Amino acid sequence: MRELDVPPLVVPTTQGNLSLLPVRNAEVDPQGVGYSRRTDEGAWQDVTHAEFAAAVESLAKGFIAAGIEAGDRVGLLSRSRYEWTLTDFALLAAGAVVVPVYETSSAEQVSWILGDSRAVAVVVETADHAATVAAVRPDLPVLRDVWQIDTGGLDELVEGAVEITDAELRSRRTLADRATTATIVYTSGTTGRPKGCVLTHGNFLTLTENAVERLKTVVDSPAAATLLFLPLAHVFARLIQFVAVYSRSRLGHVASTATVVDDLAVFRPTYVLAVPRVFEKIYNTAEQQAMAAGRGRLFDLATRTAVGWSQATGAGRRAPLSVRARRAAFDRVVYRRLREAMGGRMEYAISGGAPLGERLGHFFAGAGIPVLEGYGLTETTAPATVNTPELTKVGTVGPPLPGVAVRIAEDGEVLVGGVGVFQEYLGNPDATVAARQDGWVRTGDLGELDADGFLRITGRKKEIIVTAGGKNVSPMILEDRLRHHALVSQCVVVGNGRPFVSALISLDAEMLPTWLAAHDLEPLDVEAARHHPAVLEELQRAVDDADSAVSRAESIREFRVLPVDLTESNGYLTPSLKVRRALVERDFADEVEQIYS
Repeated sequence: MRELDVPPLVVPTTQGNLSLLPVRNAEVDPQGVGYSRRTDEGAWQDVTHAEFAAAVESLAKGFIAAGIEAGDRVGLLSRSRYEWTLTDFALLAAGAVVVPVYETSSAEQVSWILGDSRAVAVVVETADHAATVAAVRPDLPVLRDVWQIDTGGLDELVEGAVEITDAELRSRRTLADRATTATIVYTSGTTGRPKGCVLTHGNFLTLTENAVERLKTVVDSPAAATLLFLPLAHVFARLIQFVAVYSRSRLGHVASTATVVDDLAVFRPTYVLAVPRVFEKIYNTAEQQAMAAGRGRLFDLATRTAVGWSQATGAGRRAPLSVRARRAAFDRVVYRRLREAMGGRMEYAISGGAPLGERLGHFFAGAGIPVLEGYGLTETTAPATVNTPELTKVGTVGPPLPGVAVRIAEDGEVLVGGVGVFQEYLGNPDATVAARQDGWVRTGDLGELDADGFLRITGRKKEIIVTAGGKNVSPMILEDRLRHHALVSQCVVVGNGRPFVSALISLDAEMLPTWLAAHDLEPLDVEAARHHPAVLEELQRAVDDADSAVSRAESIREFRVLPVDLTESNGYLTPSLKVRRALVERDFADEVEQIYS
């Protein structure tokens, strides 16, 4: 199949905007709990739809009283928290254009995003964020105001709300329609300066309406609740925020993934959005804990049983009786514990941002937590395709959402059209023309549409390696399989113009102590571990496993373990956790030369 265009399930309209969602919720179900807010003591405090709508209204009036005009760009630099969502809706209600900034952004990135967007104000979370903005303020002549959440900046804004009448707010809140710009979301900048994607109220709202209709089983039930722990500066997390508010799912926030397992156990969501690395961590932690307790063989059998059951039940088939019996036995001793560790109410998980990997997808499905993998870009307002409870194929990223079209170009590139397609790159017409042709977004990804309309991503055009022998190699398959191993944090496959393919691997410092203990080895730091024979032998087994998925000409012949991990803090990962490949290959050129010398 070369193209599939799925008609919208919700009739398109030009009316309405995102800021009206809290108002509607307060009218329909004023005393219903729509949010759970983390208190300073760590407890969860429920917030009703009426309370949230009132808080949005007061803060929106405060922004108007402070001089925010319709169409003004306002930055939002904060970790994911209740105040992020509150500020987002308040700014939209005031008619502003929200410009999210990752809370880990450097001073240079903050300067670029606020300057390029011509932001007149910015809401920051912490003193460190305020200091970052202060350091670059001389380069931002348009910037007038900085409000800090942690020092009561939002409360100060609310104090000015008395100056604005209800009629003034209503007039401002109803100015926007679906064609009006709602936000400017900057790309992660893997190959240069981030570009500002101009996204409208309609991009988010129309996609949200259709996503909720397609995912009713997941998001639209009285008990539905989700915990957001990905940065809301990421377009996929932002869409899930709007999906939760639209469907009236209870919404909670966690500032980072560091404590996510503990947070899941307390909050007890019914669905979550996560990147594959979170699922890998959950699986690897469970596996290493089982090995350390002497139950490694049991966990391995449970894994194989879950994978086998999921594979056997694909396309609506029924697993053989023997597989069902084994799964029922392991459910009592393995899978149930895993589900309880994630809160005990998790029905579905949604994965995006990078490929999940079939084995992991089958494992979680077999363990009773189906992972619905999706695919999209900032330029498509996040998900263009997604697996659903009714339409799932593990190993694919699902069929197009209603209102979305997918086309496979002659060279294999995935093109996306439909309701989520961005308007333009702010102030960059050449880049806009290059990325968006005849209404189709050129994604840069390679893929296939199968006979049933499910999309499978097979690689990235710019990352294809051509060896000295002329063999085209997609590093994605090898890297994804290697990252599934407990010892591996990141992996970069290299070999362009070289006689064979090799890999640079960084160790997972968090998992290393558990792995060493499970294998009766003395504690080691990363520097010692990267030279240890047992560690290298285990990594070779992981490489061999990855090589089994490709031909001999595409396989990894040698690898080197890097002295440092590839992280967002040291600049080798973008805020959306994509590897900056060119930077890695430049900084570790000596390691690469050692391989080929």
